[in-house]
Amino acid sequence: MFNPQRLIIARQRRRLSAKELAGLIGRVPLTITRLEQGESEPEPETVEALARVLEFPKSFFFADDCERLTEGASFRSLTSMTARERDAALAAGSIAFGFCDWVGHRFNRPECQIPLLDPETRPDQAARIVRQEWALGEAPISHVVKMLEAKGVRVFSLAETTRSIDAFSCWRGDAPYVFLNLNKSAERTRFDAAHELGHLVLHRHGGGVGRAAEVEANTFASALLMPEADVLARVPGVTSLQQLVRAKQRWKVSVAALAYRLNKLGRISDWQYRGLCIEMQQKGYTKSEPEPIEPEQSVLWQKIFAQLWSERTTRDGIARELSLPIAELDNLVFGLTGGAVPVAGDERALKGPRLVASTY
Repeated sequence: MFNPQRLIIARQRRRLSAKELAGLIGRVPLTITRLEQGESEPEPETVEALARVLEFPKSFFFADDCERLTEGASFRSLTSMTARERDAALAAGSIAFGFCDWVGHRFNRPECQIPLLDPETRPDQAARIVRQEWALGEAPISHVVKMLEAKGVRVFSLAETTRSIDAFSCWRGDAPYVFLNLNKSAERTRFDAAHELGHLVLHRHGGGVGRAAEVEANTFASALLMPEADVLARVPGVTSLQQLVRAKQRWKVSVAALAYRLNKLGRISDWQYRGLCIEMQQKGYTKSEPEPIEPEQSVLWQKIFAQLWSERTTRDGIARELSLPIAELDNLVFGLTGGAVPVAGDERALKGPRLVASTY
């Protein structure tokens, strides 16, 4: 039977309205509406046209129900994001759910270790609790994605070509998910990952939408990545922007994020902070990060794909089994299906929490 949910997901991934899709396949809009509502079965010619235009295999439209991500997601960019961009990102999340289930039948993955906090916990307090429970101390976090994966967060990438979507997160039952748009600087992506962890920690039971929630998640991310005691000890005073460019390397954050943190901690005055922001704007640091760091990659997906390749499970085979275009799979897993890099000295079968190393 033709699956209406999957047609909706494929259409949204291509950012098309029902009317636009109908025009592209030479049908009236009512045809798409009735198909998506499950009121009719498509003719073979219609299925062929849908598969060609949407660039999904025909089998995708006849597979089992795919759990759709339609609500409960926390997006960073709210004002500039269009409905089509949001729907396309959520459709990617729905595809990720199906792939995650496929992986879950084959591998044991780390269990969720995100602490359950009182809803009244302040963001900076929440960051300290996370650092304490995850034994991070006051040291910088060298690899945020690796840390999240070690604590049971399912981290996926997004290949959205828009700057309006930074990242989003959601809970699926007891499993936390984070989706990161890689069309950003590495420093920005690290902050996005910490920001989404903030939503997962602070807004687990709702309230994760709106300006106030975004400010809370930003405060959490800033405190998590740049712990107060370490920042104040390492930056006793600020005399120039170049000093911040050098200092930011310790915490692997943007120069703007470090300046903001120092201002909130009272290390630099509001007047000095405004001057630094003007200088960053003039030097183009708001668009191109000075002395950039290397982008983070998923460690979990590297290990999983290394094991699959050793079992002669190919990328094409995975895509066929999931009835997905290869590009959709690549986009979700940091492009690692095209040539996963095995972790040195870790060729054993993947089991439980040892999927991800304990240091990050």
